[in-house]
Amino acid sequence: MNNLFKTLIAGYGAKKLGGGCFSTILIFIIIYWALGTCNRHADSTQPVRPASEMHTPVKSDKIVAHAKY
Repeated sequence: MNNLFKTLIAGYGAKKLGGGCFSTILIFIIIYWALGTCNRHADSTQPVRPASEMHTPVKSDKIVAHAKY
């Protein structure tokens, strides 16, 4: 979201919801933060792998019956 629109929406919301000086500033910060995080994806920092690499079978010569931890 564009920073100008985020600021305008957060300012309008803080003006409507805030009562005093401190609460208006606090509400502005909360709304501004919420608008900044609503478009982010949880895995956006991880590189995207091709579909052919996602489901590669693991080749193993032995089957382990019991594993010790």
